[in-house]
Amino acid sequence: MNYYNSIIFNKTCPIKFTTGGYFPQVFAVRITKSTEFLTATQIHAIVHSLRPHTSSERSIRMSISVGMVGLGMFGPSFIQSYKAHPDVHRLALCDLREDRLKKWSKEFEIPETYTSLDDICKSDLDALVIITQHWMHAPQAIQAMEAGKHVYTAVPAAISLDECEQLIKTVERTGMIYMNGETSYFRPETAFCRQKAAEGAFGEFVHCRAEYFHDMEHGLYNVLKNRWGDQWGRDKTGFIPMYYPTHSTCFPISVMNAHATSVSAQGYIYPNDDWFRLDTIYKNLFSNEVGLFTMSNGATMQICEFRRIGHPGSERVSGIYGTEGSYEQSLAGKTWATKYGTENVQPTQMHEFLPEELKDHLGGHGGSHAYLVHEFVDSINQQRLPRINVWEAVRYCAPGIVAHESALKDGELLQIPDWGDAPKD
Repeated sequence: MNYYNSIIFNKTCPIKFTTGGYFPQVFAVRITKSTEFLTATQIHAIVHSLRPHTSSERSIRMSISVGMVGLGMFGPSFIQSYKAHPDVHRLALCDLREDRLKKWSKEFEIPETYTSLDDICKSDLDALVIITQHWMHAPQAIQAMEAGKHVYTAVPAAISLDECEQLIKTVERTGMIYMNGETSYFRPETAFCRQKAAEGAFGEFVHCRAEYFHDMEHGLYNVLKNRWGDQWGRDKTGFIPMYYPTHSTCFPISVMNAHATSVSAQGYIYPNDDWFRLDTIYKNLFSNEVGLFTMSNGATMQICEFRRIGHPGSERVSGIYGTEGSYEQSLAGKTWATKYGTENVQPTQMHEFLPEELKDHLGGHGGSHAYLVHEFVDSINQQRLPRINVWEAVRYCAPGIVAHESALKDGELLQIPDWGDAPKD
């Protein structure tokens, strides 16, 4: 049974009936007992009785309402995709700053706005897309799910092991859908390697290297200052690199379908660093951290999170190695290799379904934004687990959290907790 096959209807739920084109007729289904559980079969029967009589079979898709929380430097890049998605019939915006609300509300012609998470949680919106400061993602996601909202957050999902656990418990308790917006999941090279893995082309996995190289001079100073706003001060510098590991960890974990079990890590201290210091809220000296992980499938994984590096920047898998085939990527290019030779490749996004309305709005991070938007909307429509569900998301975060602890202990081998696999259909 699908994890989300039993849901609670406690408000009017618009349903769209579609034929070949997108010509919706909207009906409302209201269940008067707010605590009554309906199976997917029962819901289908109710909707079937309401649908118009036609000479052809029609597919049933819910039309959902979405609120976007956080209109800083990153959030607005997703507005157009959500507005264009054919299964989103209503879009609202939320930010603490009214100047941002006015700007984006006017530009995208979205009249419905909110000035706090508390207020938007009281609305009748179906889902919230939370793209706020990274340390707020977990507590805000928990608040929203407890208010009956499906939730998407930017990365990382959590910055502590306790937050990882609380996120999972909240999803289990509320039954709401949670998705994490890790862009690396839908990068072309990740999709390429997952396809190769599905074909068995790697053989048995041996080792993987992935990295996020982002020098502080490449915009990070301003990003962090903007995130803190009026609360900014020298005590807010020095965010821990391994607390933001998901661009890296997503590659090997999603391709190998395995999770990290232990780690030994080291940190690099930049001489006379004025940013990474002990007199900050993070008490962190490491500008760069590297971890060597053991994986649940017996392979090893190396993750590099560097914030002081003479490099143009990258978030990529630099190598995935198997007993039969391997993939490598560097500034020089991308290569598929076997025991018998190499082949230069140019991975493109796997041809997954994407609504026509989104194909002109692929967005950044390797064109991953539109796929993230559609995955979230479709998971709600289909009442299924998104691929980057909460169980997957914490497996991207927890390795880095424990790796930093290992680095503080001069590379001591530490075990990484795991909360199990996502429920099966």
